[in-house]
Amino acid sequence: MGVDTLNHVITHIHADFADKKDNQCLQYITEKLRWRLKTMGIDWKYLVADTGYSSGENYAYLEQRGIESYIPPHGTYKGGPEGFTYIREGDYWQCPQGKHVKFHKVQIEKKNNIKKRRYFTRRADCRDCPIKKKCIGKSHEKRIDITYYRDEYERAIKRIKSKKGKFMKLKRQSTVEPVFGSLINYYGMRKVNTKGIKQANKVMLAAATAYNLKKLLKFSKIQFDKAEEAVACLYSYVFNEIPVILSRFKQLYFLKLNFNYELKFFT
Repeated sequence: MGVDTLNHVITHIHADFADKKDNQCLQYITEKLRWRLKTMGIDWKYLVADTGYSSGENYAYLEQRGIESYIPPHGTYKGGPEGFTYIREGDYWQCPQGKHVKFHKVQIEKKNNIKKRRYFTRRADCRDCPIKKKCIGKSHEKRIDITYYRDEYERAIKRIKSKKGKFMKLKRQSTVEPVFGSLINYYGMRKVNTKGIKQANKVMLAAATAYNLKKLLKFSKIQFDKAEEAVACLYSYVFNEIPVILSRFKQLYFLKLNFNYELKFFT
């Protein structure tokens, strides 16, 4: 579900299967919502979501679309092994003993389809190392597997830790969670009694439509009050003027009768 942080309007909602993670749904929601907002002439600049939508692919995707994201990274991201320093100029990691763990290749994990960069040391570098047992155990060299989207993660962390990022976190907590609570408790979304994903989508769309209509009525209350006042004034004016209007019609009626009588008399 997508929610506008200003007026808490539901901008997108759909049902999906539970056999995949939340972060696998983000790009689909983003494309649908971008198209909808674009047709309305709205420029979408910021996206706020919880940790479940965090992934390097999503960070890179949102940056390509020009959307500034505020999604906290999940706990599995460490940024690199402890005690090792990344040297960007040479694209290698430097160990506490000053040895270089150099880039080897880009690898994709078949199980989770995660793209990673793999770094190796030479066996000779670790052979006589005083911390070999603690560092690599029985292995012959040090291996470092780091996410392919490390730079995107680091930029995301920097945004989250900023003053604006803390403000955005409070915005998310006060925007999406209350809407979910309202749909569950007051709009029949506690349990979807349908079969099939299409029917579940219909239920969610109906609930979101009802929620947005109620939000529209509340948002337009001032305008409706003004309209009601204008209608009341018009009503009063019309009914006060009815006798005058009827008298004018009466005069015109008698003038027509007199004219017809004079015309017949003349002929």
